[in-house]
Amino acid sequence: MQARMANPASFLPDSIKAINLLYKSAHSAGVDPAILELVHLRGSQINGCAPCVESGARNARKNGETDERLMTVAVWRETPWFSDAERAALALAEHATRLADNPDAVPDAIWDEAAKHFDEPQLAAIVLWIAVTNFFNRINVTTRQQAPQNWG
Repeated sequence: MQARMANPASFLPDSIKAINLLYKSAHSAGVDPAILELVHLRGSQINGCAPCVESGARNARKNGETDERLMTVAVWRETPWFSDAERAALALAEHATRLADNPDAVPDAIWDEAAKHFDEPQLAAIVLWIAVTNFFNRINVTTRQQAPQNWG
């Protein structure tokens, strides 16, 4: 498979500035970066975004994530390796990514569980990061961006 075009951001330089500001904002609220990496990876898995799955796994590994956890993010409910806070963030990421799959896209129970583990600024950061992940996924999948082939 080949990309349909270069990444759209390369044609619109101001978009890079905006994307960087969103990234910085989402990472400024005190959410454990490992949780944000897991959220990014799970949303990207759902959306079938190869570059984001690859970069998410690579970045998580660089930041100390274990292979057991990385290999089981897609089945996090079935494993013992995720904390209650991580599970709440992953559930929120799944529901907020699959908006059309349920008439009550993000049920109160999912939100309330996340709110037990994160304060409002942290919840805002997680929601923003889910949205940014979905933004990246939609651009990459639509234009068939490829994962780099330099995994090592």
